[in-house]
Amino acid sequence: MLKHLWISALAAVMSLSVPSHSPAQSLIIPNFWDSNERFVKPSLTLRPRLRFLTTTDFPPFNFVDRKKRLSGFHVDLAREICRELDVLAKCQIQALPWNELDKAIEEGEGEAVIAGLAVTAASREKYEFSRPYLQIPGRFVTRRGSEIVEPVYESLFRKTVGVVASSGHKAYFERNFASRTTRIFQTRQMAFNALKNGEVDAVFTDAVSASFWLASSGAEDCCEFTGGPYISEEYFGRGLAIAAKKGDTELAEAFNFALKAINDKGKFKELYLRYFPLGLY
Repeated sequence: MLKHLWISALAAVMSLSVPSHSPAQSLIIPNFWDSNERFVKPSLTLRPRLRFLTTTDFPPFNFVDRKKRLSGFHVDLAREICRELDVLAKCQIQALPWNELDKAIEEGEGEAVIAGLAVTAASREKYEFSRPYLQIPGRFVTRRGSEIVEPVYESLFRKTVGVVASSGHKAYFERNFASRTTRIFQTRQMAFNALKNGEVDAVFTDAVSASFWLASSGAEDCCEFTGGPYISEEYFGRGLAIAAKKGDTELAEAFNFALKAINDKGKFKELYLRYFPLGLY
């Protein structure tokens, strides 16, 4: 039995929205917050500053733009968090190499990491995490006009799906679509090129990479999302969360308050559509 999990079935955590700039397309805006849950707004007035640490190599979440400015979804989200917590005047966002983030937090050079740090048993030993604010689903990408439609499992009969070697998406596909045929590629770009050239019928990969390839000139408007999306903590992780220093539960709860407020006020939707105009779900 196919064990994939559809986002559209998660009515408690999803809402459907049609953005005004794209009336022909419906985008699902992720919402992982219980509308009935309440968080207490903490006072951070005694903290001299709130410093978020990030990187520059995780677009569209954090990167350096053409004007050499630190930009991205995470950068704008951090500013909105500071605004909700009334600490915008003492809010700082600094970029460091990925392998220096742990040491910087340990040595007090920052109060939080917002850089896609995986929430694992090991990372929980070092950090206090906020609730996840975004999960990146797996998606199928097919050529426009493809015969692959819902139910995708049935449509993939006698079709070939490209997956990336040693990826969670390969493992997920092989478990849940075990009787369907795969072709393994060493890189995601190789898989996308094979799809565009008709060498495979579909590619199964993460929605962020797929959405940016679909919007790129290299894709030549050949392809589109089909079916899904698919969520799996086991294969794709627990989602994106903000990390505070171990023991600083006050700050982690402050982030929860701010993140829910940002979601409830529609600010998260604005950021999501700004950085993911094709959507992820």
